[in-house]
Amino acid sequence: MTLQQINYLLTIAESRSMNKAAEKLYIAQPTLTGAVRDVENEIGISVFHRTHKGVTPTIEGEEFLRRIKKVYQQYEEVMEYYGDDTEYRRKFAVSMQHYSFAVKAFIKMARHYDSNQFDLALRETKTLDVIKDVSSLKSEIGIIYTCEANQRVINKLLKENELEFTPLIECPASVYLARSHPLANEKELTFEQLEPYPCLSFEQGGESDIFFAEEILIEHAYQKTVKATDRATMMNLMAGLNGYTLCSSIYSEKLSGDQFLVIPFKNDDNTKSLMTIGYITKKNWELSSMGEQFIDEIHRALKTTE
Repeated sequence: MTLQQINYLLTIAESRSMNKAAEKLYIAQPTLTGAVRDVENEIGISVFHRTHKGVTPTIEGEEFLRRIKKVYQQYEEVMEYYGDDTEYRRKFAVSMQHYSFAVKAFIKMARHYDSNQFDLALRETKTLDVIKDVSSLKSEIGIIYTCEANQRVINKLLKENELEFTPLIECPASVYLARSHPLANEKELTFEQLEPYPCLSFEQGGESDIFFAEEILIEHAYQKTVKATDRATMMNLMAGLNGYTLCSSIYSEKLSGDQFLVIPFKNDDNTKSLMTIGYITKKNWELSSMGEQFIDEIHRALKTTE
């Protein structure tokens, strides 16, 4: 098995399509198909399921891809120091729920590599997609949170996908709203005070929003709800509808703007209002140098918000 073949297989796993992988690699699809067949014959397992909708790793293939990803990362690390800088491109990706502190950390991490060529990706997406991205190696790191309401379901999914959750910070729920909101001058807020206003949340899709929501206490019976798919829309809804969202107490004014506020949320059952934000990786995964730098910057970003 060659490094080129390893690159081929990892690109297929990320693209979930032989056609897309071949286009990305600038090779003919028969060449790619032949390379996969040669590797599968060599190792004695089927790496991918092939259907009319595309390709997905087999159970054995998931483990194999996880192992060769480590090998290829080590090769890339060596090439960083000894290879031709004009050809080497560092690759790193993060998938996450909508957290401005993680964006801040990603920006600072990327600045450390300004002198190098790189191919970076930061994906703000749905909770299930974060888990799928890390499981399929599309992203090295995922940022999510757990709480009393979703912990059992999230832990089950992580176990099924051979993922580990590493806590970063535990924080109480807070209310995000615009400075123009009628409740903006309150020191703390309750459900009773918030009841006349629409509760905003990021759309997750399906009937399991309660388990995969980015907002805590989503199981509460809200009278008015509005869903959004991106951060900019969420902010516009806050300002235009006097909407609010219940999330962590972590807020980056530099990235989110000074026209919004974070006000402590008062709840009779404080255990239900606690969020544990952390990152997920493949089990026994050794972070790349970019991954380590990103996590270091995450810790720095969280310290500045405490």
